[in-house]
Amino acid sequence: MDEKQFDRMRNGVGFVAALDQSGGSTPGALHRYGIERSAYASEAEMFDLVHEMRARIMTSPVFDGDRIIGAILFEDTMNRSLHGQPTAQYLWQRKRIVPILKVDKGLEGEVAAARLMKPVPDLEDLLARARSHGIFGTKMRSVISAPGEGVDAVVAQQFALALRIIAAGLVPIIEPEVDIHAPDKARAEELLKAGVARQLDALSADQLVMLKLTPPDVDDFYRDLVEHPNVLRVLLLSGGYSRAEANARLARNHGAVASFSRALTEGLHVTQTEDEFDAVLDESISSIADASRT
Repeated sequence: MDEKQFDRMRNGVGFVAALDQSGGSTPGALHRYGIERSAYASEAEMFDLVHEMRARIMTSPVFDGDRIIGAILFEDTMNRSLHGQPTAQYLWQRKRIVPILKVDKGLEGEVAAARLMKPVPDLEDLLARARSHGIFGTKMRSVISAPGEGVDAVVAQQFALALRIIAAGLVPIIEPEVDIHAPDKARAEELLKAGVARQLDALSADQLVMLKLTPPDVDDFYRDLVEHPNVLRVLLLSGGYSRAEANARLARNHGAVASFSRALTEGLHVTQTEDEFDAVLDESISSIADASRT
């Protein structure tokens, strides 16, 4: 583990940018950016276009290590380059932004009001390639739609994979997202917090994780997880909230920082000039970084 990257993730001021849209979410991301489905005829062309969008963000002068601690990358992004340099190396060496890799393969169908992750059969190989690129940690997402037995299944699967990731020398981000529209969302969050706390308490002192959670209905609800000795950092996702609403909710949860995707790129458009694009991105980054400082 790179100690300088570790220090940035533990003590850095700012937030973690989520630039890891997968094949399923990429069409929507491109649509919001002003690129319709008619602009590409294959998955390869789609990924070329979304890489151009991500590259425009990551190489912008306003996308800087003063306000951004880390960036979560899709595997395709890790395998590509920025200005002739592998993406993860570019982020760390030029901008001091810690590179993190999304490792899940998407979601299974809903069972017991939860969607588990699909199997990741090549996980160890993927982790080895991630290390060779200078990746610090990983991210994997599950979804909870309502309180119930599915919550424990999500937590158990997340921590089972997390232990394999830790054994490979990387720090996992555990993301058991609670749908912002979930009925009795507060109860689902109570069950999730209890399950996560039990798993954290079972870890040894040197087994560290990060958590990426939906902004809770009760402010500072996850504060004891923020302070848990096995938690390197707690991140809050935007979850479909507007940037203004996500920032407001984040600011009320002390010690947590943002890891926004849609809220980060809100307002960016393919037709903007570089000055216009940078101005919109700068405003977005500034507001998210400010909300992460509470």
